[in-house]
Amino acid sequence: MAHPAAAAPDPPRATGPRRAAIELDRVSLAFDDNVVLRDVSFAVEPGSLTVLMGVSGAGKSVLLKLILGLLKPDAGAIFVHGARIDTMHEHELLPLRADIGMLFQESALFDSLTVADNVGYRLYEETDMPAGDVRRRIEEVLGFIGLEEYIDRMPSELSGGQRRRVAIARAMAAKPKILLFDSPTVGLDPITSKTVDAEIIKLRDLEGVTSIVVTHQIEDAFYVASHQAVRRNGRITIEPVGEQAAPEAEFMLLRDGRIDFRGNADELRASTDPYLRRFLV
Repeated sequence: MAHPAAAAPDPPRATGPRRAAIELDRVSLAFDDNVVLRDVSFAVEPGSLTVLMGVSGAGKSVLLKLILGLLKPDAGAIFVHGARIDTMHEHELLPLRADIGMLFQESALFDSLTVADNVGYRLYEETDMPAGDVRRRIEEVLGFIGLEEYIDRMPSELSGGQRRRVAIARAMAAKPKILLFDSPTVGLDPITSKTVDAEIIKLRDLEGVTSIVVTHQIEDAFYVASHQAVRRNGRITIEPVGEQAAPEAEFMLLRDGRIDFRGNADELRASTDPYLRRFLV
């Protein structure tokens, strides 16, 4: 039964053609007396990157689970590529999830498998792709993240930042159109964090992936918003965004179960809201 404090006053609006990669329409969710989301609405455009911020317990990871269909809202509607998923059964969600990659906080690599087998796991287990094609795709994505020479190593031989980047390679191996990142740089030093940020930027600018990045790291969030990936003569570099700006990140801040702020980096920095100012310090 929907929690009364979380229920939206009206049903979701009638559905028509939808172009957004992800859309939440007046979504509410509560666990017993704990109201996590209240009437949350937003849309994420294809190929864009959204940075989702908020204090611990604000509902950021819960929101990702709703988009994956792992949780059902008490009220409202959730759309992925125009399909309403909150009313789907589990068997209907499986093909949709095949188009969504997820990076968990802990990287969650299989310690008993090589880097190659970790990256190709989903392709080996869930597709009919020939083994030779899987290997070529593994080599391609490891080359994209700059770790091709680690292809036959074990996760225990990697640094924390390398493990995180291998997890990104695994998430992108099946060429999903959407990637969800849950605190991708948590626990990493600033230099290593930048290598992970670079992969997120490359996915947006070179692969056209739609991304939602949950983070507490304000510096990383601003770095992603102010840099772009450029490919020249077969080489990829990460550069500051110039006047002819590439699509920068959009920021959203969850507070008390609602979207308290939504805008770009400049608008976030310019805010005079006392709560936002404390959050950015």
